[in-house]
Amino acid sequence: MMNSFSRRHGYSRPEAEISIRHDAPADLRTAIVSIAYRSGFAPSDLRLILCGILYCVPDKSNWSEYPNIDHEVANLIEDLEWFEVYDFIEHLAEKALYKRTEFSEEVNHYFRVAGVGWQLLDQKIQMRGSEAFETAVREGQQVLSQQGRVTAAYELHEAIQDLSRRPTPEISGAIQHAMAALECVVRDVAASKATLGQLIQQNPTIFPRPVDQIVEKAWGYTSNFGRHLTEGAPPQFEEAELMVGISGVLCRYLARRVPGGRV
Repeated sequence: MMNSFSRRHGYSRPEAEISIRHDAPADLRTAIVSIAYRSGFAPSDLRLILCGILYCVPDKSNWSEYPNIDHEVANLIEDLEWFEVYDFIEHLAEKALYKRTEFSEEVNHYFRVAGVGWQLLDQKIQMRGSEAFETAVREGQQVLSQQGRVTAAYELHEAIQDLSRRPTPEISGAIQHAMAALECVVRDVAASKATLGQLIQQNPTIFPRPVDQIVEKAWGYTSNFGRHLTEGAPPQFEEAELMVGISGVLCRYLARRVPGGRV
């Protein structure tokens, strides 16, 4: 957006630990409006999108961009539910494509330094994990797609999508899709249609010890919390995130170790 000193010299604030997920605090709302203005949007542009989300009519008595419509925008964005704020960001990201601005890059930079557990990818808000999680899962999905293991790549993608659902993530679905991705890859390299648990026992060299025990226990966990839920004891978001991360790491490992052959 701007050829600033920090950008020219490669300086940036360190990423903050993720602390904002199912929320959109006032600072975030204010920051998004500020980024939108710097990206070439006028207050009237934002007002039109906000009124569309809220199903309300713009105040016809407000005709000047500053301060009138800008003040109206500030009030409208306060009226959004937290998840609607991210809908608003997606709308802006779509329109920013035609403005050829760095809106998405600026939003993602803000999310990282503010500890927001979301990111804009292809103009869609998706769940963001730690740097290690992002590297493992995104690279795992990419490698699988490149190798033509489309089913496994799709399952890993769906796991991320389930974690990204708003206002309520699909926790059990994320766990199921994560292990389904890993099962697809293991079935492919083992040339078998057995279950993941059976495949680990039948092919002890697929994963190095004691990683094979971790995989077997993860499969058992998925059976208990991904498929057969217990009343009053639903899995938590952090547990689903862990399972997706484990699946991404192991899928990437197998894809690199056995690019197209069999163990």
